[in-house]
Amino acid sequence: MKRSSFLLLGAAALCAPAFPAFADAYPARPITIVVPFPAGGGTDALIRSLAPALSQELRQTVLIDNKAGAAGTIGSAAVAHAAPDGYTLGVATTSTHAVAVTVVKGARYDPLRSFAPVGLIGFSPYVLVARPTLPAKTLAELIRDAKAAPGRLTFASVGQGSLSHLIGEQFKQATRTDLIHIPYKGASPAQTELMGGQVDLLFDNPATLVQQIRGGRIKALAQTQRSALLPEVPTFKEAGLPGFESQLWYGLVAPAGTPPAVVQKLSDALRKALTNRANVAMLQSNGVAPAEGTPAQFAATLSQQVPYWANVVKTSGVVME
Repeated sequence: MKRSSFLLLGAAALCAPAFPAFADAYPARPITIVVPFPAGGGTDALIRSLAPALSQELRQTVLIDNKAGAAGTIGSAAVAHAAPDGYTLGVATTSTHAVAVTVVKGARYDPLRSFAPVGLIGFSPYVLVARPTLPAKTLAELIRDAKAAPGRLTFASVGQGSLSHLIGEQFKQATRTDLIHIPYKGASPAQTELMGGQVDLLFDNPATLVQQIRGGRIKALAQTQRSALLPEVPTFKEAGLPGFESQLWYGLVAPAGTPPAVVQKLSDALRKALTNRANVAMLQSNGVAPAEGTPAQFAATLSQQVPYWANVVKTSGVVME
């Protein structure tokens, strides 16, 4: 072999990315998970509860950084533009990666191109609840009453353009009813007004509703999927409305360009954390059914969910205030 060939081979070796060596040393310092919602909320509590298990699996400190605002797009954009080295991760949800990018103008990321999917964390259904004095006791009775008096019944949401708003719009389309949307700034004021009878209905996650349901302050009519927190509440399919199955999902992502070996190490740690009995119990106590899957499976979920919710937004005409 000529001397010039040796030089070319040596140069190529020097220029080749040292991903395996980097992955072997990873993680060498604390990892930050960006939660794109305020501290104390459901997503924040879920990730903080899971962080110790991830820390144990990765043998490194896992920190939580709340970057809230603009329906979760501010924190998600921060992850998308972070260094792709595995030390900044983000929580992806149906809201941030399938809804907000459609309804929020100027979101600085592409949910399919700006991230390297690590893995799904779990799924949470949506529950349709009503004020305690609403005459309807079942889903069928509610639909009957709504059709008999178009525009009379109202439904609350946790915010304009939120997932609870969009599911309410889906419900209107699926049942061909005319309900009036009343947006609130968060779950707490929406639930307070519902319990007080100022609004008639609300779609939200079981963990935020279970105490009020069990206390008789609101009543549950149906849920999109069976929940361990509310086993007595029928699914929409069981209550006579098949095909109404939308859920909130949670996942972990890294910036696009993160070395595949690092993504795989993170995915393995997440998978092990999600098989721990204590973590499974913690997730279920928050109304979340643990998920398990590879980065490729999470990517496939995103590829299906993003256009699905974009179509829901388009057909409903929902825009941010």
